[in-house]
Amino acid sequence: GLTRLLTSLSIWGWGSLGLVLFLVTFGPFAIFYFAFYILCFVGGGFVVTLLFGKSNSEKYLEQCEHSFLPCTSVGIRKCIEEMKCEARPIKIDRRLTGANIIDEPLQQVIQFSLRDYVQYWYYTLSDDESFLLEIRQALQYALVQFSARSKETDWQPYFTTRLVDDFGTHLRVFRKAQQRIAEKGDQMKDQAEELVDTFFEVEVEMEKEVCRDLVCTSPKDEEGFLRDLCEVLLYILLPPGDFQNKIMRYFVREILSRGILLPLVNQLSDPDYINQYVIWMIRDSNCNYEAFMNIIKLSDNIGELEAVKDKASEELQYLRSLDTAGDDINTIKNQINSLLYVIKVCDSRIQRLQSGKEIDTVKLAANFGKLCTVPLDHILVDNVALQFFMDYMQQTGGQAHLFFWMTVEGYRVTAQQQLEVLQSRQKDGKHQTNQTKGLLRAAAFGVYEQYLSEKASPRVNIDDNLVAKLAETLNHEDPTPEIFDDIQRKVYELMLRDERFYPSFKQNVLYVRMLAELDMLKDPSFRGSDDGEGESFNGSPTGSINLSLDDLSNVPSDETVQLHAYISDTGVCNDHGKTYALYAITVHRRNPNSEETWKTYRRYSDFHDFHMRITEQFENLANILKLPGKKTFNNMDREFLEKRKKDLNAYLQLLLNPEMMKASPALAHYVYDFLENKAYSKGKGDFARKMDTFVNPLRNSMRNVSNAVKSLPDSLAEGMTKMSDNMGKMSERLGQDIKQSFFKVPPLIQKTYSDPDHCRVAAPIDDNVDDNIPLRVMLLLMDEVFDLKERNQWLRRNIKNLLQQLIRATYGDTINRKIVDHVDWMTSPEQVADAVKRFRDAFWPNGILAETVPRRDKAIRMRTRVAGKTKLLEVMPDELKHIIGAETTRKGILRVFEMFQHSQLNKRMVYVFLERFLETLFPQNKFPELFSKLHSRSKQMQRYKQRLSTQAPSIQKR
Repeated sequence: GLTRLLTSLSIWGWGSLGLVLFLVTFGPFAIFYFAFYILCFVGGGFVVTLLFGKSNSEKYLEQCEHSFLPCTSVGIRKCIEEMKCEARPIKIDRRLTGANIIDEPLQQVIQFSLRDYVQYWYYTLSDDESFLLEIRQALQYALVQFSARSKETDWQPYFTTRLVDDFGTHLRVFRKAQQRIAEKGDQMKDQAEELVDTFFEVEVEMEKEVCRDLVCTSPKDEEGFLRDLCEVLLYILLPPGDFQNKIMRYFVREILSRGILLPLVNQLSDPDYINQYVIWMIRDSNCNYEAFMNIIKLSDNIGELEAVKDKASEELQYLRSLDTAGDDINTIKNQINSLLYVIKVCDSRIQRLQSGKEIDTVKLAANFGKLCTVPLDHILVDNVALQFFMDYMQQTGGQAHLFFWMTVEGYRVTAQQQLEVLQSRQKDGKHQTNQTKGLLRAAAFGVYEQYLSEKASPRVNIDDNLVAKLAETLNHEDPTPEIFDDIQRKVYELMLRDERFYPSFKQNVLYVRMLAELDMLKDPSFRGSDDGEGESFNGSPTGSINLSLDDLSNVPSDETVQLHAYISDTGVCNDHGKTYALYAITVHRRNPNSEETWKTYRRYSDFHDFHMRITEQFENLANILKLPGKKTFNNMDREFLEKRKKDLNAYLQLLLNPEMMKASPALAHYVYDFLENKAYSKGKGDFARKMDTFVNPLRNSMRNVSNAVKSLPDSLAEGMTKMSDNMGKMSERLGQDIKQSFFKVPPLIQKTYSDPDHCRVAAPIDDNVDDNIPLRVMLLLMDEVFDLKERNQWLRRNIKNLLQQLIRATYGDTINRKIVDHVDWMTSPEQVADAVKRFRDAFWPNGILAETVPRRDKAIRMRTRVAGKTKLLEVMPDELKHIIGAETTRKGILRVFEMFQHSQLNKRMVYVFLERFLETLFPQNKFPELFSKLHSRSKQMQRYKQRLSTQAPSIQKR
């Protein structure tokens, strides 16, 4: 208590002391001044607080008013006026590529795109033009950048290498997918869907890093891919400021992706569009009946057959409704018979496909019985036949005999030409006798050591006395071109008569396949029962129907029919400057109930073609029928024409002899076809004509060696060095090439090997091929289209030599320059402008946006497919069949056509071409990595990686 008292007294004491001191210092009025100051401070703070709160409240109320209440009309008008005052005119430079012929159609495309994809909805929102001008300016800037990049790009590798490689890879993937489906043999699943799935399985195995299944099969993913791709292109082509403008970027992206690229891709990948384009490209080629019937008989699509049948029935109904008389009635009857036959063929084919009783023609022919006989001497000089005989001789172990025969043929041709060159040089005063004979001796010894010596492996087993005599001749006499003739003759007789070789070859399935490739295999016709179950063979050597339908309906089967014909007159005709002789043939046909007489007109070339056709099919006729020979000069003399008329009459009488017709019943079909009152259709693919037209490529290559020697330079040392290299190693190289192709000698050093069928085709095709653009392109396409790598390498090497000779003979060393010039022409302003105009006219015909073309009726699309296949088969040259075989040619062409009948696969090819185009145009922008990322969500790719991950541990354990 005392402490508290002392504390309170101390406070009051100090307070009183302070007050006294304040009053003494400031005076008694200081208290009033102090109170006044305090009052002013409090009042001022109150006033400031009041004014600040009022202003903040007004601002808050104004914000609330703008947030929740509609704007006043005065503010809108004021805002619009300010925007109009600030707007500045945007100047558009209409120059895009620097070429007026390109800029004009491009400006129209831009204008039409904005009009039809933006303006129609934008003007409902605003009348301001600045936004549209900004979009137009952005598009033009992108086109300017694109044009500048295009001018700096070398397009020659893209068109001559990458484009061809990508097409070849696509075809290889398709071929492997077909093979896998054939191996599975599952007929329960949807073939088209299974083919697409299998195709992308093979693609991911071949590409390793990319698979385009989602882009090609899912419309949603396809649109997303195009959006991403267009956005990347805009990033590259637009200025940074325009690209950052999201609204404008999205507008341009949608116009490019959904308005232009997506419809273009859909059109290019539509099978019906491709089929129509194929027909348009070869519109000048007339449809051939034989090709058409081949397509019908080979078709495995019931929709195609039903479409053709319905159209034939419709035409049949129309013809039967016509009221005709006189000569027209015969024409109508023939047309009706033709249509009835087509309907019958379609019905038979449909029933066979529905019942699953598909027939392998090769197996059917092999088990049927008698086949056409091709002599051994014809086989040895025909490309296609020789490769099958080679395969058979390899199986039986007699390949050494065949290779010896071929090598001697090459030696003889080369030796004869070398001696001719030697004789010509001796006449000119140049003496090279010893050196040339030394080279021939070296070549002859090479053949002897390769096939006849004790060290030869394999060795030709022949009479030891002949071999010893040959060795003695080689050691003591100068070699001649005929030095091996005796032994070669013995080897030929051995191959001809030994049951292991040619006689057994005629009973082997390889012989049947050879006939199919030569187009000499008789095909099942449809002349059986009406239900289509019966099969028989027609007499056609071409594997198809060579007679017209009306001929088939009129060919008599009764032996009582008698046919007589003779040449009643002859004359000379002039057609477009060409003069030729024409023979009038009077034909009498007598039936038990009727008799007909007519005249038909034939040229000597028709007789010649007819003779080749029947002697090819009926070998016994070649020794009986002798056609008058050709004459090059003075073949229009009256005396000569009368003599030929007499000889041709004798030929006809011998041909129409009843005994001959009875001995060869199938001959009647050809005779009736030749004597029918109509234009004679010359046969194609005749075996005898092949012999006259094509020479063994082995001989050609040997002749090329000699031709090279003829053009030796004057420098004797250099010339003889080249001749020594050619002749000294000729036989050894030939033998080694054949051995490497057929004996499969393993290399001394094992190389890392990857299956070429599971790789892209972009790798070098062959030595000395990549530098020759046309040879590379043709060889690559022939490899993939006709699957030549599955055949023996001898055929492929000969095809390569033949193509080289063809290219040299046609263009010489300037072919690459011509191709480069053609690529330059394709990318010239005129051609680019033409392409832009075609694009403009296709999308905006007459300046109006084209409506979506309605999908054509299924029947029309199916008939278009049949027409497209018929056109492709018709346009294929016979020379191609002679080189690689008719069956291989037919299968290859139909494989390519079938590949284009799947829109998903067509999309894949279009996108591959587009990706390679962008990679070529922008080489610095890492587009391959970008595409790998864009396709990374592929389901097939994920499955492939899973399989690899599961296989990796097992491989490591091994």
